[in-house]
Amino acid sequence: MAGEHSRNRHVVVVGGGPAGLAAAAAAISADARVTLLESGDELGGQFWRHLPQERAGAQEARLHHNWATYTRLRETVLGSASCKVLTNAQVWSLEHDPTGHIVLNIARGTVDSGNRETFQLEPDALVLATGAHDRTLPFPGWTLPGVFTAGAAQAFAKSERIALGQKVVIAGAGPFLLPVMTSLVSANANVVGVFEANPLRNLGGWVVDRPWKLAGASHKAGELLEYVGAHVRHRVPYKTGRAVIEAHGTDRVEAVTVAKVDRSWRPIMGTERRYEADAVCVSHGFTPRIELAIAAGCDISPQKFVRVDDTQRSSVDGVYAAGEITSIGGSDAALYEGQIAGHCAAGGDVVDPELRRAVRQRATFTHFAGRLEAAHGIRPGWTSWLSDDTTLCRCEETSVKSFRDAVAVTGSAGIRSTKLTTRAGLGICQGRICGRNVEALLVEATGDAVGDGARTDRRPIVAPIRLADLATAGAAAPTNSTEESDS
Repeated sequence: MAGEHSRNRHVVVVGGGPAGLAAAAAAISADARVTLLESGDELGGQFWRHLPQERAGAQEARLHHNWATYTRLRETVLGSASCKVLTNAQVWSLEHDPTGHIVLNIARGTVDSGNRETFQLEPDALVLATGAHDRTLPFPGWTLPGVFTAGAAQAFAKSERIALGQKVVIAGAGPFLLPVMTSLVSANANVVGVFEANPLRNLGGWVVDRPWKLAGASHKAGELLEYVGAHVRHRVPYKTGRAVIEAHGTDRVEAVTVAKVDRSWRPIMGTERRYEADAVCVSHGFTPRIELAIAAGCDISPQKFVRVDDTQRSSVDGVYAAGEITSIGGSDAALYEGQIAGHCAAGGDVVDPELRRAVRQRATFTHFAGRLEAAHGIRPGWTSWLSDDTTLCRCEETSVKSFRDAVAVTGSAGIRSTKLTTRAGLGICQGRICGRNVEALLVEATGDAVGDGARTDRRPIVAPIRLADLATAGAAAPTNSTEESDS
């Protein structure tokens, strides 16, 4: 059970998605004081992205899985006198004071409005539930207007009921392509097809191998049947072992070339097929948002996730992590990890009775996530569909050829020097879009997976902030405590 000191323990949760909401609710139940910070306008994160309350549809619940869980968690955090919920609140950096305590620097309000509040928080315990964003592999034409990440397309469909095109191609890898398709057809888009890069030989084994280990995740079969039903009703083809290898158009995308690929994602010559499309939605998995964890000093695994113990505590005392920054496990894993992290951050113990089910289910969905990654993960052959003039870094307009040439001339395997000589990763996004791809191409060119030890995920300034906002940084935290007060 929670320790006696929990009631005065201040737990700050960063992120208002499934993991963050579950963590905040668990910390409240353990009698901690909680501050929940969400950078968006609404709670729910990417998974429960929805219309604003004033424009919510009558059938909102039908558009989201596990909506009842969201409404329960939302009511818990907003209805608790011991919880302060701050939306539009972005942690732009994390530092340590002279005694070693963590200090969060936060800006609150509309970005670039010129009147954002800036303040600091020094929590007794910190739960990082910052989630992940789409990873998109480059291909010729991927910078054309009309090429979107699948996450962006789904966000518009869910939060605004807008389809980003009339003839849409969805491509990439992973089960996320299926809910994106469902969201787009619900917004009346004509989805030309869904193309999964992994062939059936990559996908089939994850279910056949020791299927009894998936028993706790049996409801996922129901979700899969729901997606299959949407494919059938809307006559959307789902094809495996195929990838978009080029987008065509002048001022915007007009068509794409899809080719069959082998198990390593190398295009098979002679299998190319052209599809007309005015929108292409691409996702090749997710990149965890670990900037704050790195700033805190947390140990990061070779797979670039935050290492945690059974309590979801990182290598840094008082810092916990849950959700997609510990593994790409989906909403179920995030909910259970968040519950454990929040309870333990508040002073509880992982062996407490309140956590028995969460600990059991976490193991199930962590295993489930590992199988999905083995089946849908990125294969190295994707670099073979790149042309010399393919853009690698959008911000700096660095081409694949100029990048490879610079690496060959300098002979450097270090990411720092490579960024300086090629400009790749030095643009306004600071490598969020191209960073992992830059690292992959560098390793491919040099054969050195270690380099100088630097990584593109290290960003001391986690989010861009105006100098005018910096000038007022360090003020006291605001006093309002509910999401509704943000409007």
